[in-house]
Amino acid sequence: MREPISSYPRVRVQRDGRQVVSQAGSVLLVETVRKVGLDQAISAALAPWRRPRAVHDPGKVVLDLALAVAMGGDCLADAGMLRAEPAVFGPVASDPTVSRLIDTLAASGDTALRTIRAARAEVRERVWQLAGREAPDADGTVTIDLDGVLVIAHSDKQDAAPTWKRTYGHHPLMGFVDHGPGGTGEPVAALLRPGNAGSNTAADHISAAGLALAQLPKRYRRGRQTLIRTDSAGGTHEFVAWLAQRGRWLSYSVGMVITDAIHQHVLKVPASAWTPAVEADGEIRDGAWVAELVGDVLAGWPKGMRLIVRKERPHPGAQLRLTDADGMRLTCFATNTIARPIADLELRHRLRARAEDRIRAARATGLRNLPLHHTAQNRVWLEIVQIALDLLAWMPMLALTGKARLWEPRRLRLRLFTAAGQLVTTGRRRILRLARHWPWTSHITAALDQLAQLPNPG
Repeated sequence: MREPISSYPRVRVQRDGRQVVSQAGSVLLVETVRKVGLDQAISAALAPWRRPRAVHDPGKVVLDLALAVAMGGDCLADAGMLRAEPAVFGPVASDPTVSRLIDTLAASGDTALRTIRAARAEVRERVWQLAGREAPDADGTVTIDLDGVLVIAHSDKQDAAPTWKRTYGHHPLMGFVDHGPGGTGEPVAALLRPGNAGSNTAADHISAAGLALAQLPKRYRRGRQTLIRTDSAGGTHEFVAWLAQRGRWLSYSVGMVITDAIHQHVLKVPASAWTPAVEADGEIRDGAWVAELVGDVLAGWPKGMRLIVRKERPHPGAQLRLTDADGMRLTCFATNTIARPIADLELRHRLRARAEDRIRAARATGLRNLPLHHTAQNRVWLEIVQIALDLLAWMPMLALTGKARLWEPRRLRLRLFTAAGQLVTTGRRRILRLARHWPWTSHITAALDQLAQLPNPG
């Protein structure tokens, strides 16, 4: 009998490859760390936790973990990817050393977390300055989206509990800076909560918003130029009052639950008061209208709050709710922005859906599960995840162009980071040669050239 003919060539595999670097494209992340000064900032922040005569810098250990997570790792042991390539990533601590450092940082409570967050905020301001017109504050405004994430636990972990979706795990509340239609987004808050934490707990939203504002440059920590967006979970009296508090003066666009009072007011809105909703390109949104509610429905809410409702034909197969009216799906949100058409305000609020893309990216970057047992340890892990997501947002913002800026983590890993290379040492220089036939090698080299043009920190 003849052997079956395969569609793929047969190759022999040997283990004696030399000077071959796997994940060679991840030098993009390493160069981003160097150019924005993140390594210096984290090392300086964690210097108090460096033991006398210690070989490994705690800041370098934390950054190594963040790089491993950015490259697709989801546990502490995945730092072994970097340890196998010392010519690219330098000396990497052993697994026991990494575990001991996480325990040490966790034992310090909020102290270590505050220092890491302060370092991230310092570097973030520098990154936005380097990005120029590509920065999320290029138009003088910043938008922060708050949203909850369900993280399923497959084993017994501290504070894991049944969730509202009948799963078991944790319910972190996260915040992201929206980069707009031409970019992705970067994390600015991650509040670890038990799985049974309420979706509309005002105290948690206030805490998450406070963490997010602390990550912004000082000029954006108060004032109308900063917009806070949430879904209906943030539509509570306490949270809206906190946003509108005198001296804070933040802009907000907060989803609201359709109560019976709101429903009754919607039924009284005359047909002439409804305005067609619009799409992002300025075209009219088919089958959708918006109107503003006034009167006693605003009683008890902060002064200057506007209540805008949208009615829209439901999608085929969608079930109507008791709060819907006349066969139309009703949604509602509150804002304190004035002097703008309500159709534009409704579009701005609807674009909050981009936060779901940020959550999907976070799940693919270390947030699929929390790998450690104790809550204090997992809080440190959340900071590491945020550093990884920062790098995955900063590198495209500083180095990539066109559609490549919109690539999510999985596509960045598949097309850029997994590129193989050969390390050549000549004289006192080390040169990393990337595979010429790799379809996206030109993207990698062009991005490295872009990063090389940036000034060095300090």
